[in-house]
Amino acid sequence: MWRAVAAGGAAIVFAGVAAVPAGAAEGGVSFSRVAVNGGKPIVIGVKEEVEVRAVFRMTTKLKYDYGPTVFPYRGKPDSGDTLHSSTITSDCKVVDVAQGICDFEEWLYIDPRNYDFGNEDAGTWKTAARVFLAGDAHDTDDVNLPLQVKRATRVTVNASPEQVTKGKTITVTGRVTRANWDTHTYQGYAGRTVSLQFKAAGASSYTTIKKAKSSGTGALKTTVKATGPGTWRWTYYGNSTSGAKSSTGDHVAVR
Repeated sequence: MWRAVAAGGAAIVFAGVAAVPAGAAEGGVSFSRVAVNGGKPIVIGVKEEVEVRAVFRMTTKLKYDYGPTVFPYRGKPDSGDTLHSSTITSDCKVVDVAQGICDFEEWLYIDPRNYDFGNEDAGTWKTAARVFLAGDAHDTDDVNLPLQVKRATRVTVNASPEQVTKGKTITVTGRVTRANWDTHTYQGYAGRTVSLQFKAAGASSYTTIKKAKSSGTGALKTTVKATGPGTWRWTYYGNSTSGAKSSTGDHVAVR
């Protein structure tokens, strides 16, 4: 799909977090300790380039000319689709000279405006690692770690009236939309169950009060009784292809 552009002498990419068993070292190289984005899904909008930080360890006594890189792929590691437009990679941080162990850090960039990027790219990807060895050879290992790539969502809120008598009705509206990578726009996300949450004045966290389902255009609407002053918001918890998102808060004063 996309061609990586590496800088700095070595690279890395997607996975989850936590330790990963070392690769099979089929060509005298193994990769381990792959971690990406703190283990969180990669959530991408429609215009903004996304920067993803990753780290990994490579063990080899072989000389290499280019890389290493860790990258997301579908299909086969050497011939399938990849999901990055460019990378910036650190040099080797030596862990053990005798064993040829180095730690690396990489910043990987994904641009949703790339012509080859579309809605079908949301979902689960796999992770591979590659290094180009001296003499035009290379070693590619399947790191065997899944990566979730999700379409960004947006949620808005409006609670009215802004001032209300205790016990009276508050109407809370909003809208949930989702990034369409084919059209590079946000569109109404229909049929989503979204949580209405309330944070009382002086409280430090929100509590879910009730839930509502979005309309065909992504619209949200419900009513609640005013029990005290505080802030209202909508929260959508996402799914396998769509990111989670909370709206900003809308404060209501209760007399």
